[in-house]
Amino acid sequence: MRDKRELLLRAKRRWVLSTIEIQEEDPGPFPKEISKMFNDQTLEEEHYYQITGAGVTEEPQGVFKIDATTGSVFALKSIDRETRSSFHIKFDVLSTRTGQPIDEQLAFNIDVKDINDNAPTFLPPTMDVKVNENLEEGGAIVNLKAEDNDQMNTDNSKFTFSLVSQIPNEPKIELKQMDKVGFLTLKGCFDYDKVKKYDVIVQAKDHGEPSQSSQAVITLNIIDTNNHAPTFRQKKYQGEVLEMITKNDILRIAVDDKDTPNTAGWRAKYIFMKGNEERNYQIDTDPVTNEGILSVIKGKDFERRNIIYLLVEVENEEPLTLCKDNKLVGASEHPPRDRVNITIKVIDVNDAPVYEKDTFHVYQKEEEPPGKELFTPTIKDLDSDLSKVRHVLLEDQGKWMTIDAKTGTITSAKMMDRESEFVDENDVYKIVIGAIDDDEPPATGSCTVLIHLKDINDNKPMLATNGAILCGNKDKKVMVTAMDDDAPPFGGPFAFSLVDDDKTVTQRWKLDPSYGDQAGLISRTPLPYDNYSVPLLIQDQQGEITSETMAVMVCDCGEGVVCKPKDPVTSSLGKAGIGLLFLGLLLFLLLLFLLACQCKAKEMVMVQDEGNQTLIKYNQEGGGSADQAEPTLLLTPTRMVAVNNGHKTNTIKTSEISNGVVKDTDFYNSRVVDMINVTSLNSQPQRNTFTSSGPARSNTWNVNRTNTGQGRSSMYQRSVSMCSNQHIADHIDRRLYMMYGNLLDQAGYPPKEYAYEGLGSKGPSLDKLSLSDQGENMIFLDDLGPKFKTLAGICQHTIQEKNKALKKAALD
Repeated sequence: MRDKRELLLRAKRRWVLSTIEIQEEDPGPFPKEISKMFNDQTLEEEHYYQITGAGVTEEPQGVFKIDATTGSVFALKSIDRETRSSFHIKFDVLSTRTGQPIDEQLAFNIDVKDINDNAPTFLPPTMDVKVNENLEEGGAIVNLKAEDNDQMNTDNSKFTFSLVSQIPNEPKIELKQMDKVGFLTLKGCFDYDKVKKYDVIVQAKDHGEPSQSSQAVITLNIIDTNNHAPTFRQKKYQGEVLEMITKNDILRIAVDDKDTPNTAGWRAKYIFMKGNEERNYQIDTDPVTNEGILSVIKGKDFERRNIIYLLVEVENEEPLTLCKDNKLVGASEHPPRDRVNITIKVIDVNDAPVYEKDTFHVYQKEEEPPGKELFTPTIKDLDSDLSKVRHVLLEDQGKWMTIDAKTGTITSAKMMDRESEFVDENDVYKIVIGAIDDDEPPATGSCTVLIHLKDINDNKPMLATNGAILCGNKDKKVMVTAMDDDAPPFGGPFAFSLVDDDKTVTQRWKLDPSYGDQAGLISRTPLPYDNYSVPLLIQDQQGEITSETMAVMVCDCGEGVVCKPKDPVTSSLGKAGIGLLFLGLLLFLLLLFLLACQCKAKEMVMVQDEGNQTLIKYNQEGGGSADQAEPTLLLTPTRMVAVNNGHKTNTIKTSEISNGVVKDTDFYNSRVVDMINVTSLNSQPQRNTFTSSGPARSNTWNVNRTNTGQGRSSMYQRSVSMCSNQHIADHIDRRLYMMYGNLLDQAGYPPKEYAYEGLGSKGPSLDKLSLSDQGENMIFLDDLGPKFKTLAGICQHTIQEKNKALKKAALD
């Protein structure tokens, strides 16, 4: 333990400092020493002192400095405490040799001691205040507030309010204070008629040494209030009015008031005290003159009373306040309100006939036959002979009524329709009748007759709209809405059905739902885009049935709900297209020339073939002959054919002949003539296939056939020209395009050929045949007989006529 005590060394106090206080606004002289710094570590080494911080190296700079050798701290100028009340400064001692700190840094504060150099000030220093004349005694007039910038909670910042002066002196104004807030209060009451403005000066004085003070000027503007009661200029008024009429401004009564005009204490209010128990009269105040305007708002009957006495009093909008003996008095001490007597004379006039009631209700079923008496009114007239009163119709929009001029009986002149435009939404037909007496001038009374029409089932249901669009690209259902002008239970909901005798409709459409205000019309299968008429039967709740037709347009709506417009059929050709057009025309003329050469040949050369038939039917429904012995035709791409007749072999070139290219503006596609070499083999027949574009099909065949029936082979080329068949096909194609061309680009079912005759016979055509190698075995063609020559002549004549027409069109 003793060893531990020997290790604990007590450090010396190295800094000898005290809190520094300086007085604000010190007059100097400057620099003025305010303290001296000392450090015990400086005994061992040469050193110098340094201070940094606020007032030295930080703003505000130039306030303090230190003697680097002695450590004395100096103030360089006077300081305002209200600008800066303290300074935080750091003190260092540094080695003269190294410039490094010899000891740790110390921070100290310099506090500025306050002096009473600020007076309390009012916020604001001047005030302009409005005060009501009827302010009660002791009420606060205005609040006063002041502040002092000297040090808080010292005598320098504490102050007291006082009232310096008041002009004029009466009534007395007093000043009260609570802490740093003051109040001006009233003792007595103001009189606007005597004094309208007061000037008051108040003072705030602090408790410091020496004391400081300031003043504020307060102007009190008195606002006039109701301290004068209104009085009538006259005590009696007289007027007159015709009986049973209403009229504005029949009489004016005037008052006087000494309060400020156009204020609540000046504006008058008139009160009926007697004579207006039935509320026949009304008094309004003229905002400019303050007069009372007497009006009749409900007519008075002369026979009951011909003179009316009215008693009227007046007061102001604002309650009256009075000051007696410099004090406000209560309402019980106020004088009574001023009053006036008004006499109104009622002048007798001719009274109009009066109906028993203003409105009568009559109930009638619609569509009743005319001539039915509906209503007879009852009237009275105190000053006329009822037998001389005549009745008239004042309002009858539909001209449905007649009226008896003597009795006033109303009779129907036409059948009344509840669904008419003259009947309102409550099924009521309104008429107005009048009764006119015979006095001078004649007087008319009137009443209203409301005829309530009961509905019957006199309207058939119908379609709300007879057209609809069905977007075939995304929907298969449209809603059909029905309507009926009759009211329940004679209208909907309705029963919808399709007409049963039209099988096309029932196969194409169905209804779901089929009951209600709407029905769903659904297509059973996808429909081609077109317009469709759907006959419907609609039945209401009472069994009335109507036949209607719904027009449905099936179309492509795209992403919307309306039909897309069709793309216009237009075309444009560039330079390349025009060149191809001329090239096609030249090719067309060449093909015509070749076709004419074939058709004009006078000899028909046929190959004698005893093993197989070469003439077959052309009305077969398949792609080839029904003869099972006929060999299958295979399409081959060869252009050079070897012919062997047993003694000689020749190489011949197949003739590539087109059957003709037809160019027509009715056609939407071009016809392509295929030149195909066909090789016949001994096998079962098969259906030939080909590519077609549109409904038109055209093929010209080169047939390369091998015959093995007589122990010898023969290869030959046959050019088949289908002149007549082609003409018929052209005509059919043209008609199909005219009927269906506009629908080909729409979704649905394009036209189909159900009677296509196939690719033609596998045997030689009856048209003239042309062979590139005519041998001795072809002479038998001359002996075919007159029937074949006649057929060839017809074909040749048809082709010649067609060629002439095509050449003429090409030249034009």
